[in-house]
Amino acid sequence: MSAQAAPAPTDLVTLAQEAGLSAKALAADAARRVRAGLVGADGRLSAERLEAEQHAAHGLAWLSTYAEAIVQLGAYAARLAGEGRFGETETLLVRIGLGEYLEQLFGGIPMSQGEMVRPTTSLGLKAQEVARHRSDAVETLIAEGNTAKNRAALVRLIREGVAAATVGDSGLDEDMEAIRTEMRRFGQAEVAPHAHEWHLENAYIPLEIIGQMAELGVFGLTIPEEYGGMGLPKISMCVVSEELSRAYIGVGSLGTRSEIAAELILCGGTEEQKSRFLPRIASGEILPTAVFTEPNTGSDLASLRTKARKDGDTWRIHGNKTWITHPVRADLMTVLVRTKPEEPGHKGLSLLLGEKPRGTDEDPFPVEGLSGGEIEVLGYRGMKEYELAFDGFAVPEGNLLGGVEGKGFAQLMQTFESARIQTAARAVGVAQAALDVGLRYGEERVQFGKPLVSFPRVADKLAMMAVEIAIARQLTYYAAHQKDEGKRCDLEAGMAKLLAARVAWAAADNALQIHGGNGFALEYQVSRLLCDARILSIFEGAAEIQAQVIARRLLEVQ
Repeated sequence: MSAQAAPAPTDLVTLAQEAGLSAKALAADAARRVRAGLVGADGRLSAERLEAEQHAAHGLAWLSTYAEAIVQLGAYAARLAGEGRFGETETLLVRIGLGEYLEQLFGGIPMSQGEMVRPTTSLGLKAQEVARHRSDAVETLIAEGNTAKNRAALVRLIREGVAAATVGDSGLDEDMEAIRTEMRRFGQAEVAPHAHEWHLENAYIPLEIIGQMAELGVFGLTIPEEYGGMGLPKISMCVVSEELSRAYIGVGSLGTRSEIAAELILCGGTEEQKSRFLPRIASGEILPTAVFTEPNTGSDLASLRTKARKDGDTWRIHGNKTWITHPVRADLMTVLVRTKPEEPGHKGLSLLLGEKPRGTDEDPFPVEGLSGGEIEVLGYRGMKEYELAFDGFAVPEGNLLGGVEGKGFAQLMQTFESARIQTAARAVGVAQAALDVGLRYGEERVQFGKPLVSFPRVADKLAMMAVEIAIARQLTYYAAHQKDEGKRCDLEAGMAKLLAARVAWAAADNALQIHGGNGFALEYQVSRLLCDARILSIFEGAAEIQAQVIARRLLEVQ
């Protein structure tokens, strides 16, 4: 195949599948090499060596995430080609994406702005071992993928199809796209026109908006019909979170609170708890909040200190929590506490369903035993963050989740897959919003007699935003499909969240750069998007913790 001839769609699918095999094989070799240096003489993974070699371990997580992203991009191409939906835009997204991610896979992947992972110096592979996986398909895709010609062609198509819901076919069916259309219409009409004002004023999302979301079924999306929900698959949650976050991440994140609480109760609650709480969560009557993190624990939940002790038929909570989202207006708190102080680590943890009245800015916590102070934040506003102090807050005995002590950590772990998939979807939505405003400004702003988008460096930024959004979207949908099929997907969910969060930050940063000095002005929406995007690689598992979790899974001795 000549360097001048673009591969036909069927050839591109074949090349993508072959390259996916090469990427996976490289990742497998890297895992073996890293594992050999981190597994002790007894054949077990050494926690001490895993921590000491974090650069290699986390580098493996990133390399494996890229390999999976390449595989899923190829699967997306094959699926669309088989359905006759693989058009010019989709072809360019796949070609550019494969070319760029393969180049980075073999040459160097940015874990952050100042940290690179390379197969040789970072992961210990020899140059000959790496070269063995640079197949003809890999070389062809690198040479013919992310070219100036392809990027220019993609931006031309983006400009022509500016009203499209997504750049290129999402790969989902008509039912899911109908949900997207409904959520996008709501977001554009009711949320987006006011989002920047809410952000600048640090105002709550109006209760009227929350009521409309409830009417649309947002809070009961995946709750089974028998408990008043819609009983839809997790992939629908991705579409809804994506589109609502595209309008405003605060609105997109309201559903996260209900998703986490509902999954906790559905998976770990008693039948009485399910019947009592799930229908009211689904209808929006109950707004929940997750109360897990403590000031000195962060991701180290084994060190959690907030205690609950039995007082007759009531649990009394004492301790402090921090980074609690939307607690003032929440009706239900899922509180992780230590009910067995004699049990070390995770074993003594339990989850309590703490009911409380809604508060206001004037009287945030109108209930005995609970107080708190707001944490002012850069972005991710609309719900407000608080530090909470519990001083004998009462929870009825029957609100111990599942009715059994010591199950809290295991119950919480069950929710992490869904929470991280949804966070990845929120990240895709924020990235899409950044592309939207970046493109609009690039079209409207005229410099040197022509719109900014006419300049190649500006157009290249927009092209790569679209490509990386498409990659993150497919990786997120893949994780959701795995969840819907009842498969363990903590690895896939973690990879989706890890990549999508970085994609959102890169998209917001590039969109602000397109705005130039105006992007630094608070009046422009892109300044909000930059602040909103930054939190995505911190909450639901910071990027470093996420990479650690992925690495541990990859390095498990088989």
